[in-house]
Amino acid sequence: MKYIPFILFTVMTNAAAQLMLKHGMITLGPVSFSADTLIQRIFQIVFSPWVFAGLFTFVISMASHLYVLSKVDLSFAYPFLSLAYVAVALFAWLLFKEELGAYKIAGIAFICIGTVLIAQSGSKAPDAGQAAAVHDNSSI
Repeated sequence: MKYIPFILFTVMTNAAAQLMLKHGMITLGPVSFSADTLIQRIFQIVFSPWVFAGLFTFVISMASHLYVLSKVDLSFAYPFLSLAYVAVALFAWLLFKEELGAYKIAGIAFICIGTVLIAQSGSKAPDAGQAAAVHDNSSI
């Protein structure tokens, strides 16, 4: 349970990155590519301020997730990432006026219930012997 704050940081930075990317793409407007403008258009998208900030935030989220994976079981940490969907759905509704209908709300409720159940199961940090055994078996 002591790594839950790190997991939630990963979730929130992941969700924030998605929201930044969406805002950036709204700012850029409809995207179209042609063979002669492909590279230029990719650079225009990647280096637009909101898209770039979103990509940078994804890097922070991934670094946090890698730290978490070094401390807890994957089967414990990974399901928490579904909470990013919850955050994105709620903030997309608030910020971008996206639809949040009954089916989405029901899905969000199921995600939250599932995440609580997984959190209650606890996690154990992999010990050095377990990690060494996995490494030794991978070279076979």
